[in-house]
Amino acid sequence: MKNQKIISDEKALSIIHKPMLTEKSTNLNQFNQYTFVVDKNSNSNDIRQAIEKIFKVKVTKVNTSILRGKLKSFKGNLGYKKDIKKAVVTLAEGNTIDASLEIK
Repeated sequence: MKNQKIISDEKALSIIHKPMLTEKSTNLNQFNQYTFVVDKNSNSNDIRQAIEKIFKVKVTKVNTSILRGKLKSFKGNLGYKKDIKKAVVTLAEGNTIDASLEIK
């Protein structure tokens, strides 16, 4: 964390796309963990700074994973859905995020 660049507000909003509202992510909220769809080219430090800047909370840990797009058929044509990157963000004790908040 020594040579970290501080990101701007516009960059922070472009990193975080939207919250993931699934059954699993809703169950993680009780452990102070929140799940977001993020930019595929972002790293954990960028995601940490973006969450702290947008929601004004203290982030303790960021776990990321890339979900590969599934094979789908549409009118006889085969194709793949897009790959997405998701981040599970753990907040410090006492911090919360309103997960229903839409990020613009």
